[in-house]
Amino acid sequence: MAMEYTDSIKARGISESHRRLLARLHRCFTGPFTVRDAAGEWETDHGRTARLLAYWASRGWLSRVRRGTYITVPLEARSPSERKEDPWVIAAALFTPAYIGGWSACEHWGLTDQIFSDVVVFTSHRVRRRRQTIQGITFVFKSIPPKKVFGLSTIWRGQTKIQISDPSRTIADVLDNPSLGGGIKHVAEVLHEYFAGEHRNDRLLTDYVGRLDNRTVRKRLGYLIETLAIDAPEIIKFCKRNLSTGYSKLDPTIRAKGRLTRRWNLRINVRIK
Repeated sequence: MAMEYTDSIKARGISESHRRLLARLHRCFTGPFTVRDAAGEWETDHGRTARLLAYWASRGWLSRVRRGTYITVPLEARSPSERKEDPWVIAAALFTPAYIGGWSACEHWGLTDQIFSDVVVFTSHRVRRRRQTIQGITFVFKSIPPKKVFGLSTIWRGQTKIQISDPSRTIADVLDNPSLGGGIKHVAEVLHEYFAGEHRNDRLLTDYVGRLDNRTVRKRLGYLIETLAIDAPEIIKFCKRNLSTGYSKLDPTIRAKGRLTRRWNLRINVRIK
């Protein structure tokens, strides 16, 4: 009977030759690795490598992240379930080119006090399912064209480099897609914190908003700046230029009709205090 992977199976005995191969994986890969990665390191064929990795996972020597992707398990671990990779490292390994953004970036830059359990990932890969759960963590994906991958910072998580939207790009993204910022009310709070704090950069923000080429972002930005009484006259001028004539929703996820404001060609379907 074929062995199946379960978290309850404890690591069992392993031959000396297999131990040497496993030790090479521990040395070479500090994060998730694929069957192809292991085959390249061992210089073995893909099929044999896939079978061996699956077998080790079933015996508790590896932990399976998703089909064809694994992480090593510390030798002292009692079961694979004890080994959980950093979700941001998983995102970098599985979905590159990609970056952490939305409410996840807001948390990182100190633009919000709210805690979100899901991780927002922007990627230029085509993602079939917008929400995916890997190792118990839910990832929320937003596919974007490669030309819109800009405004990023590099940070370290352990020994892995992670791409994350810088504060100004984070603001532009959540104005573009308020649902990825926790809704427009939360986006307004984040925006207020951005302009009141050390990350404020008016020139960079307007540059990013212009490069996104979404005029609704200008409408939301201008309206929120005025509503929140933020002192940013040059940004207001920028936002007023080339507004689209049609009315856009302040929060596209809310069905409420709300009132219309001709100044910003917006339907104010959410009350911002």
